[in-house]
Amino acid sequence: MTIVTVDLVIVGAGPAGMACALDAARAGLDVLVLDENPLPGGQIYRNVGRSPLPDAALLGNDYTDGARLVARFGEARLRYWSDTLVWQITRALEISYTRRSGTAASGQIRAKAVVIANGAYERPCPVPGWTLPGVMGVGAAQTLLKSSAVLPDGPVVLAGSGPLMYLFAWQLIQANRAPAAILDTTPSRNYWRALAQLPGALRTPAYLAKGRRLLNAIRRSGIPHIRQVTRFSVEGDGRAESVQYTAKGRTSKIPASVVLLHQGVVPNVQLTRSIGCEHRWDEAQLCWHPRTDAWGETTVPNLFVAGDGGGIHGAIAAQAAGALSALGVAHRLGALRRESRDERAAPLRRQLDRHRAVRPFLDTLYRPADAFRRPADATIVCRCEEVSAGEIRAMARLGCTGPNQSKSFSRCGMGPCQGRLCGLTVAELLAEAHAKPVAEVGYYRIRPPIKPVSLGDLAESHVPDLNAAQPTEFVPK
Repeated sequence: MTIVTVDLVIVGAGPAGMACALDAARAGLDVLVLDENPLPGGQIYRNVGRSPLPDAALLGNDYTDGARLVARFGEARLRYWSDTLVWQITRALEISYTRRSGTAASGQIRAKAVVIANGAYERPCPVPGWTLPGVMGVGAAQTLLKSSAVLPDGPVVLAGSGPLMYLFAWQLIQANRAPAAILDTTPSRNYWRALAQLPGALRTPAYLAKGRRLLNAIRRSGIPHIRQVTRFSVEGDGRAESVQYTAKGRTSKIPASVVLLHQGVVPNVQLTRSIGCEHRWDEAQLCWHPRTDAWGETTVPNLFVAGDGGGIHGAIAAQAAGALSALGVAHRLGALRRESRDERAAPLRRQLDRHRAVRPFLDTLYRPADAFRRPADATIVCRCEEVSAGEIRAMARLGCTGPNQSKSFSRCGMGPCQGRLCGLTVAELLAEAHAKPVAEVGYYRIRPPIKPVSLGDLAESHVPDLNAAQPTEFVPK
């Protein structure tokens, strides 16, 4: 069959994807945005145009400020397909997708350039009991709040480290559902190490002021904020009932029917790995991300990455990165002269540098402790195939040298998540066992489809009629 070609396909409609689409459309490119979600906004601005909450202000100014970007995106002359799962991109930039709503169908489309703006996901936090019902990530709980106005019932305990954990604690307080406790696993030494990065962070004092406001609000609420937690486990008969933790050498227990875990976020590299882009290990952020140039172009020609999928820097930096990628694509496709590209890029680069300046401070302060990255032997690491940390260490003793080889020793990483929930932990465990850097140990080889796709979806694949396809309509409040 003949595959329809468009100038630019953008995967993801978060801050980076929307900013990229706006600037690319402004340059005169034919733009198609494919997004898994029902509305644009990504995770940070999820449902900002149609929030189910009686008062979306409880989510904070950062959330409501996103309405302006979403409104501009809705008014732009571009195609936006919501509820669309991209499950393969080839090196020839042929995109395979499945639409779940509207004219539900699967198909293929070719692009002259692709920008992947699929953001990040929560770093797995394998602790004893994390597979029990009632245990989930802080980000997952926040998604339920933003998308469905669902708040956790019963005693809620937040456990982990990082800005998102404090933000969600504050949001729960605003919703009159204050958590029973916060178990803070930030190592005390991190505070001293982060001081060296403070001068750079002062370039964007708003970030520091926001963090101080959140912590002050948590303190005023009277919520127990237990610091220097070195280990914890979730206990219960068939579901979460309590959390046992050790802090400052003392072990205690607290009732909890909902336990929300968080150890930061990491780039979503499933697509870029499946395409064959080169990746590098970032020791500061303890994650992999694709190698890119100043415009976000990867080692695969005309394939770009924008936003947190290329390294964690936050929503404002993601918008600047998305706009820069749009300029890079427009120049590459002949729609923008080099001089115009560079002139427009200059203020964006200053904005990007300014908002990235705080990251070394945050990365150092909230660097996850070793115990939560390389858990004890009895802890399940691969949830899909129920492989424990002890089994992975045993594989290393038998000669397993890396995550990809671990598939031959067990089925670790071969479940539906394709390693999203275990890949980083497996790599760190094997690196520790062999006394090697994680960069040498490597990662899973990701193959398409990157998410489960039915045989029916494959059989019904067709060539879309782009002339008949209209942008999905949404009306911001």
